[in-house]
Amino acid sequence: MASSTISEKLRKQLAALPARPGVYIMRNAAGEVIYVGKAAKLRDRVRSYFGSPHGLEPKTRALREQIDDFEYIVVSNPGEALLLEAALIKRHQPFFNIRLKDDKRYPYLKIDLQNPWPRVAITRRIENDGARYFGPYASAGSVRATLDLTKKLFPWRSCTKEITGRDPRPCLDYYIKRCIAPCTAYCTKEEYDEVIQQVILFLEGRADDVIRRLRKQMEDAAERLEFERAAQLRDQLKAIERTVERQHVATTRDEDADIFGLARDGDDACVQVFFIRGTQMIGRDSFMLAGVRDEPDAAVLANFLLQYYEGAQYTPRLVAVPLPPEDRDTIESLLSEKRGARVEVRVPARGEKRRLIELAAENAREALALARVRWLADASKTEQALEQLREELSLPDIPRRIECYDNSNIQGTSPVSSMVVFINGKPAPNQYRRFRVKTVQGANDFATMQEVLRRRFRRHVPPAAALDSAQGDAAPPPDAWDLPDLVIVDGGKGQLSAAREVMHELGVHHIPAVGLAKRHEEIFTPDDDQPIVLPRGSEALFLVQRIRDEAHRFAITYHRQVRGKSSVQSALDTIPGIGPKRKKALLKKFGSVRAIREADVDEIAATVGFTRALAERVKAEL
Repeated sequence: MASSTISEKLRKQLAALPARPGVYIMRNAAGEVIYVGKAAKLRDRVRSYFGSPHGLEPKTRALREQIDDFEYIVVSNPGEALLLEAALIKRHQPFFNIRLKDDKRYPYLKIDLQNPWPRVAITRRIENDGARYFGPYASAGSVRATLDLTKKLFPWRSCTKEITGRDPRPCLDYYIKRCIAPCTAYCTKEEYDEVIQQVILFLEGRADDVIRRLRKQMEDAAERLEFERAAQLRDQLKAIERTVERQHVATTRDEDADIFGLARDGDDACVQVFFIRGTQMIGRDSFMLAGVRDEPDAAVLANFLLQYYEGAQYTPRLVAVPLPPEDRDTIESLLSEKRGARVEVRVPARGEKRRLIELAAENAREALALARVRWLADASKTEQALEQLREELSLPDIPRRIECYDNSNIQGTSPVSSMVVFINGKPAPNQYRRFRVKTVQGANDFATMQEVLRRRFRRHVPPAAALDSAQGDAAPPPDAWDLPDLVIVDGGKGQLSAAREVMHELGVHHIPAVGLAKRHEEIFTPDDDQPIVLPRGSEALFLVQRIRDEAHRFAITYHRQVRGKSSVQSALDTIPGIGPKRKKALLKKFGSVRAIREADVDEIAATVGFTRALAERVKAEL
């Protein structure tokens, strides 16, 4: 829908919508699927997109503007709608949906049980062929690491040759104890099947069962005086026990659970999952999601669970999550049906599982940060982002040096500001600067921004402007900073106008400057009343978000330092009789104002330079 008017075709489609549960599919003018949604009543839900745009979220307004056609599928109940929605999102990867990144390419481990001599292999396609599948794994690296581990622990064949048992000699794998050589009939069919069964149990997280079976086989071999065989089983048993010992002890009792942690940043999110089987965490993985902006955490979590378990080959008894997902009861029913037994979706409030959820969330935050670092390290993407930014903002050149400014204060106290610098799309921390505001009293964002920019650009005043200024300097100072190709100030039109006023004053008004509003990443320019909204998912938007977030982080960190020093100063320096030496002695002995406040009068009086009367005064003041 290119404009706010609804075409006659869409009016007829809307009039024909049934009041039944189902799934609807939105397409743009090019016929691409841009959104898939579910509804308890299709008629009411789909019509809501085409009513008044007032009150709609920015994401929904952007979607509405691109709808050219839609279709729908009627189902029997909301549970079927949830399943179908997840399947269609995985198939089409619509831009406006919450979606697992690169989901179609997630790898699995496959054991082809239809083959008389099965082997373990990596596959990216699940088929109804009687094979056992394990996964999905988030990356080729994680699935290959698991494959290598099973190969070290269990002697299954890795070759693809036809097994006849008549080969004259085995390959090298047999001699390094990585295969029991069915090709030369050195093992029976039953012995090889036992190896494959051990692999399956191990991949299911049932390592204890594997250990029990191997120990029994070792003891039986020893009783039959097959000492070489018993020694091989002993070595294999020890290797598996060492592997299990290296896995984190997660709980004090047996569990069958998947533990999920969630982290978000802008339009991206990361979900970390810990696989708990027995008392061990047998593995973990991270999954990236896109399209989460403006979506509540409950919706992000629900969409992930549906898409993840739609392809997962094992469903545990317990799914532990940080908050209740949308449609929790329906998700529980669907997972229980998939497992064939009851599955509980629980939000632990305390104890071991809550600790694991918080640990998973911390790992998810680290994985998300790492993904962003990798993006910044990709030269082609950063170059593409800079070129897109030049086009969208109509800049004269690619902005090789970008400076971003952010203010930080709490109700006007301890105001500070930060300047972060990105060169060729990458952060340059050695050129970051922080400013403690000197001339502004209270919370005045405009005046703070002007003071900071005035101090910054006096570091590089062009000679012509300097001669006209009251300073009378004929050249930039010796420690001048390089001029930026683009200035970004945190805020809207007001902050940008304040910044441009200072830049005119100092003769650097030729440098492009924009204001960046936090909520929707709207970019304000000096000559346009309407903000520029960078395309969702674009490399330019990702870069701008990264720069803004880094400026905010740098400002907040400095503000905490300043505020901490101020709190110490205000608490101790106002006490009569407490000078710098006595304050230093107190802090050296107690470490903090809080510790001084909680100390006894006698402990304070025992400090060097203190009397009991002075100690009582400190205690009373604090």
